[in-house]
Amino acid sequence: MKQHPVIIIGAGPAGLTAAYELVKRGIQPIVLEKSAQVGGIARTEVYKGYRFDIGGHRFYTKVEAVQKLWLEVMGDEFIKVPRLSRIYYRDRFFNYPLELTDTLLKLGLLESFRILLSYLKIKILPHKQEETLEEWVTNRFGRRLFLTFFKTYTEKVWGIPCDKIQADWAAQRIKGLSLTTAVINALFKTNNTKTLIKEFDYPLLGPGMMWERFQSAVEQQGGEVCLNMGVVRLKREGNRICSVTVRQAGATIDLCGDQFISSMPVAALVQRLDPPPPDAVLQAARSLNYRAFMIVSLIIDRPHLFPDNWIYIHSPEVNVGRIQNFKNWSPAMVPDPTKTCLGMEYFCNEGDALWKMSDTELLDLATREIAKLGLASAHEVEDGVVLRQPKAYPVYDRDYRQHLKVIQKFLGTIENLQTTGRNGMHRYNNQDHSMLTGMLAVRNLFGEHHDLWDVNTERSYYEEFTKEKVKQSNSSELLVG
Repeated sequence: MKQHPVIIIGAGPAGLTAAYELVKRGIQPIVLEKSAQVGGIARTEVYKGYRFDIGGHRFYTKVEAVQKLWLEVMGDEFIKVPRLSRIYYRDRFFNYPLELTDTLLKLGLLESFRILLSYLKIKILPHKQEETLEEWVTNRFGRRLFLTFFKTYTEKVWGIPCDKIQADWAAQRIKGLSLTTAVINALFKTNNTKTLIKEFDYPLLGPGMMWERFQSAVEQQGGEVCLNMGVVRLKREGNRICSVTVRQAGATIDLCGDQFISSMPVAALVQRLDPPPPDAVLQAARSLNYRAFMIVSLIIDRPHLFPDNWIYIHSPEVNVGRIQNFKNWSPAMVPDPTKTCLGMEYFCNEGDALWKMSDTELLDLATREIAKLGLASAHEVEDGVVLRQPKAYPVYDRDYRQHLKVIQKFLGTIENLQTTGRNGMHRYNNQDHSMLTGMLAVRNLFGEHHDLWDVNTERSYYEEFTKEKVKQSNSSELLVG
């Protein structure tokens, strides 16, 4: 049986980045992907020539190494796209980032005054602890602003109350680019927020184009990217993984390897170890939660509807959480210039009532809601397709941290396994941070000592990771022992 130097599980941003970095160093890995295409949640789906970005992916980063890699792979196939988003709230569309005049006119002077009083009150009497997202946000922006521009949308996305979401999520995701900080900056002229970008790079045919280029580059240099191969078992001997068992077309195949890099959901990874880990670790894995979402893409018989890349829907009267306008990401995403294609995004849990709706029911729901929002008439909707994405977002509920700590400690005892990416680390990474974990995992294989769990902190986002204080080796040989 062939012994692979590195086996990579998952062909999303983290896995393909790791594979690409390996082939550049002369190592030919094998990448195992359970679906029929590469890219993971950053893939691009196609229906009758219409291309859909799963979740929306702006290519913007302050990690210099990632930016360099994007340009190295894509070259001149990037286009510059103006950044434009708005918020739908109380039957009105608010500019985002919020503008003072626009916000005051639409909220009214009385409500704006109440927001200011609420903000001043929390500065005098803040919450003593910041364990939940609600406490974290309220301490910084006041309760009324939290209720106005944060609570409804966040709970629609996550499906649990804000007082049940850990503050870690807010600290990680709500930096200078958040809705609430934009409101504060607009109303109170604070200057402690980062500048929101006005334009970003985007592959001409959607983000999946990037990962298809990565796949080609890996294969051209001797690596393998195997699709429709789901991992069903990871065989371990002592503190090392020795092989993985994959299922393809109903048959199982065993693959042996020296080193393993995984971006599959960490909960699934733990449960597929053989022999299994201790019961406490398995219980922790079973206790991690994920949020799914669906895109109902509607093809509409009108050339232009609105100029936004996407619109955040804060209205509780509709189920849709966000609406993408794919034509405004790249005109090439829509094959007929007389049409518009919208992605109606619905956040749900696998197995709940929304998830179980038939495609026909979901298309009808999306058509009714786009008409209710006044963005298009129901009779203009010509066609559509439903795309379902399980395990899209790792949930930061009240107990996730202790469960993840148990898992992390156990996985740290396995000498030749590294977990990377959003689901591989149960962390709400952007694609640049997922790529960075893949890059650092490869460097670790060559003697460096990077803690992947430190990626996506404030420091790692703004500084080149090569400046981190790590113990480095000058060896160019893959560590296989």
